[in-house]
Amino acid sequence: MARVLVIGAAYVDVVVNVQHLPQSGEDVAGDWRSTQVGGSAFNVQRALTYAGVTADLFAPVGQGEHAAIVQATFQRLGIPVLVRDESADNGWDVSFVEANGERAFLSITGVERRWQAEWFERISLADYDYVYLSGYELEDARAADVILTALSQQPHLRVLFDTSPRVGSLTPAVRQRVIRPGMLIHGNVVEIQRLGTPTETYQETAQRLNAITGELVVVTLDAQGSYYVEHGQGHMVPGTATQVTNTIGAGDTHCGGLLAELAAGHTTAQAVQRANVLAARVVGQQGGALEI
Repeated sequence: MARVLVIGAAYVDVVVNVQHLPQSGEDVAGDWRSTQVGGSAFNVQRALTYAGVTADLFAPVGQGEHAAIVQATFQRLGIPVLVRDESADNGWDVSFVEANGERAFLSITGVERRWQAEWFERISLADYDYVYLSGYELEDARAADVILTALSQQPHLRVLFDTSPRVGSLTPAVRQRVIRPGMLIHGNVVEIQRLGTPTETYQETAQRLNAITGELVVVTLDAQGSYYVEHGQGHMVPGTATQVTNTIGAGDTHCGGLLAELAAGHTTAQAVQRANVLAARVVGQQGGALEI
């Protein structure tokens, strides 16, 4: 089976249920649900593990109260700490979950924004086949340069770029380095449309991205399922019916399910279908990461 490396962050999520998000100057009551480790990379690694694929999580663990929570969670789940940097605490966020299950985040960044070239000396990228990379890690231009430079030295890697809600904040230079031949692209319909023009449909944007990269482009469509483009052809894979509790980790879990199936050598259609199933499963639970 192909080996997978997940690059990114382990955050601490403080999950709060609210009837609606407060407007400027408004005070709303919330219901605290949990304090747990999350972050896109962590959620992706848990989805891969749930799907039976061993994946290494390359996410820094810092020093501080949130780093201690991350460290304890890694230890409980048997996740090795591949990089430690005590110059800062791990980031954290408040995850607001509205009555319809939709989520919004207020994030306070930490050590995961301080990527160093020397961190990549602690692993061997040559040992991997697939890499997951989130737009969150590329928002900082300096961190993006460190990560993308390291990956460029291993042209055999199949990198899945998960656009993330921050894709609109990427610099033009960073965007050019990720929207390039050989890059797999994954995002929800809003994120993909941010990579398009005002007159394009999401299908047209996905088709254009596929023409540039020559690789798989996946667009998630919530309950409708997923649309993907491969070899210039668009395909729709229906979603799996579920009762939505919250949508934290839905896209991350979809990425993990997709990578798990591709790493196992299954077809793209099978991979997208499996990803839909796992994403439906995670939105039906309180936490944003699947647990075995």
